[in-house]
Amino acid sequence: MATKASTTAGEEPALGIPYNPTEVQGRYYYAPDPYAAGMPPSNAIYAGVPKGVPLQQTMFRDTPAPFHCQSCGEAAVSSVRSKLSLASVVACMMPFMMGVCFLCPSMDCLWHKYHYCPSCGEKAAEFKKDDPCLVVDPTRWTEPSFAVPA
Repeated sequence: MATKASTTAGEEPALGIPYNPTEVQGRYYYAPDPYAAGMPPSNAIYAGVPKGVPLQQTMFRDTPAPFHCQSCGEAAVSSVRSKLSLASVVACMMPFMMGVCFLCPSMDCLWHKYHYCPSCGEKAAEFKKDDPCLVVDPTRWTEPSFAVPA
């Protein structure tokens, strides 16, 4: 590695990208990470029992998700039950949502989702929708559940 003494003696300096964190962020391009932004990976499993597939992580959201039950050890797809949330109550009170009541069981897109194991009935996970600002973001009203294989 070249030092100041060796560069003054006439040798060539070491080539490469200089590392200075304050300068690096402004000059170099870093590709955005889509998985950090919430996009599911391309190898995600959406439905079906994960037969013989070890799962690294399951993201429980609005739809049934494949998972391995911690209570009974069964590999299954969760059963989903819904309960009222603050976002659904706020949606019913919004003036531009007049005529659409999100408190009806058929309009449960803004309700909390609770995932249960179909074989033993234990609660596996919950997906709460507590943010009242979710009402004005229809793209996030229903989010599919998925599992990432190991």
